Amino acid sequence: MGLKLFGATLGLLLSAITIGNAQEAKSLEGKWDMVIEKDGKQLPSWLEIRHSGTNTLVGSFVYAFGSARPIAEVKVKNDIFNFTIPKQWEPEGTDMMFTGRLQGEELKGTMIYTDGKPYSWSAVRAPKLEYVEKAKWGKSKDLFNGKDLSGWTAMGENQWVVENGVLRSPKSGANLVSNEKFKDFKLHVEFKVPPGSNSGVYLRGRYEVQITDDKGSDPSNVLFGGIYGFLTPNEMAANDASEWQTYDITLIGRRVTIVANGKTIINDQNIPGITGGALDSNEGEPGPFLIQGDHGPIMFRKFEVTPRVEK
Repeated sequence: MGLKLFGATLGLLLSAITIGNAQEAKSLEGKWDMVIEKDGKQLPSWLEIRHSGTNTLVGSFVYAFGSARPIAEVKVKNDIFNFTIPKQWEPEGTDMMFTGRLQGEELKGTMIYTDGKPYSWSAVRAPKLEYVEKAKWGKSKDLFNGKDLSGWTAMGENQWVVENGVLRSPKSGANLVSNEKFKDFKLHVEFKVPPGSNSGVYLRGRYEVQITDDKGSDPSNVLFGGIYGFLTPNEMAANDASEWQTYDITLIGRRVTIVANGKTIINDQNIPGITGGALDSNEGEPGPFLIQGDHGPIMFRKFEVTPRVEK
């Protein structure tokens, strides 16, 4: 074979490899709802892969707990990709290492956890979740009756009590989940968070709105009023821990608006994906409310929801 012909053939081969890798990379881009199979449990997780410049893939990852974490680089070779996640709240050990590949319409792969053990995972593309411009609202209902835990289920040994019309978790313990599920809704809650405590309300059981004692702090996506690890309030609207406080939350599709103590702190923003501690990663389905009780004491005296109804 002549040098010119050899050079042309090699060029075509390298071009084909480059095009193949580019096509593979493009097919990986987007948001993915993940499930990790670990110790007999299905752990809800989330992955986003996107371009940075022309040649690099980066992303974000949410594990079963903790906040969204940046992925410095998603490396692709042939049809296999991999990335590494530094420890956040995980036990001591190595960083978490992920490998995967596209199989049909799903991503499938293996996670090496901080203890060095391998676990399988799979992911499907996250749904778009339609936004309705002129929503029609149904009849409001109180999910907390002021008397007992009717309509709610504790996820473990129950520490929740109702006293003088107040739903109270006096210590860290089980989370509380509503028996009823919702798709799009308006939510009004009245709560009191003791000094230094930490709780939250999960919308559809997947997106946590933080409830923390943070008056005087700078706004953050992991503090009062933030969508945990994703959306930062435009101001810190927390009151003193001794006071009752309010959230008025509207969720349609992925768009959320949060009014805290009468101030609009998040206005019509898209929630990218599930937050750590979500009940599942089935974003296209209605879901319950979850009140976090495993991080400290919390009190509620009102939990009113107004569901969106189809026209």
